[in-house]
Amino acid sequence: MKKTTETQTPASDDGSMTLSGHLRELRGRVLVCVLLLLGAFAGCLTVAPRLVTLLTDKGEQYAYRYVYIAPQELLLVYMNVALIGALVVCSPVLVYEAYAFCRPGLGRKTRVYTVGALIAGAAFFLAGVAFAYYISLPFMLRFLIQFTHEVNVAASISIGEYVSFLLTVFVIFGVVFELPVVSVMLTGLGVIKAEWLVKGRRVMIVLIFVLAAIITPPDVVSQVMVAFPMLGLYELSIVLCRIVGRAKKKKADANAD
Repeated sequence: MKKTTETQTPASDDGSMTLSGHLRELRGRVLVCVLLLLGAFAGCLTVAPRLVTLLTDKGEQYAYRYVYIAPQELLLVYMNVALIGALVVCSPVLVYEAYAFCRPGLGRKTRVYTVGALIAGAAFFLAGVAFAYYISLPFMLRFLIQFTHEVNVAASISIGEYVSFLLTVFVIFGVVFELPVVSVMLTGLGVIKAEWLVKGRRVMIVLIFVLAAIITPPDVVSQVMVAFPMLGLYELSIVLCRIVGRAKKKKADANAD
């Protein structure tokens, strides 16, 4: 008797994959990511007190003192820090799994651009976090603690609010430092041109200083410390966009010939 059961192969002879094959692959990759995150979270949770100490040491240099105002607050801080640490540790694998799943549908050049954008994006994001931790935060924390000198008020900072403030600053600076990467990608897609960035330089200078005033304490030093790197990133974006634009023009001229 001939069986009529359906045989579902992960991929056909031409390299294509059935819907069920895609779903199985997606399930497997998601499972790998979840298990890896759980293991990394457990590991980071064991060193969470050291990570929190690393963050609080930055404020203790300026006479900050920390308290927790709910029985579970400190534990939640440990868990939040451990979760973020696990995401950071696992991010290369998570990005690779996402890229590997999408890779069959990408062309050769698109793959190269995607890998380059991912590497550059991670590098610039880490550079933004490092800039925030070593340069911007000292100015912010020192400025904010000065208000206690004018009144008879002691600074007892909630550890949850303090860590949340630091993480927010890290994310803001990390995203801001992505400006060159985003500009190059948009130039490669033909959305923007280097000439447009040059023409809009004056407007962008004003917007950068306004943004710096929003995300920093209202003192000139902190605003300048944030605005100048952003201006440098904008100028770097112009240079990179010009390089990409010239490369696209040469390619277009070569194809026309």
